[in-house]
Amino acid sequence: MTAAPVPDLVSIDVTGSTATGVLLTVRGEVDSSTAPQLREVLDTAFADGVPTLTIDLDAVTFLDSAGLCVLASAHRRATEAGVALRVLASSRAVVRPLQITGLYDLLAVEQPSSGAGVGAA
Repeated sequence: MTAAPVPDLVSIDVTGSTATGVLLTVRGEVDSSTAPQLREVLDTAFADGVPTLTIDLDAVTFLDSAGLCVLASAHRRATEAGVALRVLASSRAVVRPLQITGLYDLLAVEQPSSGAGVGAA
């Protein structure tokens, strides 16, 4: 299942299954025009009852307050639902806003590595 991208701004690939966990690979810009798309994909994953949800932001080139809000909401929902949430990021465009807002530590952001997708611990 893949969400339709906003033209040239963001794409979100969804891999995995509700049984083993879902990996969202986000590419492009996450801002006020694309954050609702990310929220919609996350809503679907939570509604499907995934045990593990990994959000890979390594290919995100821009992250603003709307995207940060979606990530904070995902953390709250994961905590309430007992879902293991992983956030992967290494680019300054993503890491810096997360650090400034305190979300970097709250989300326990990890550096992406090979094999860091669904089912990796």
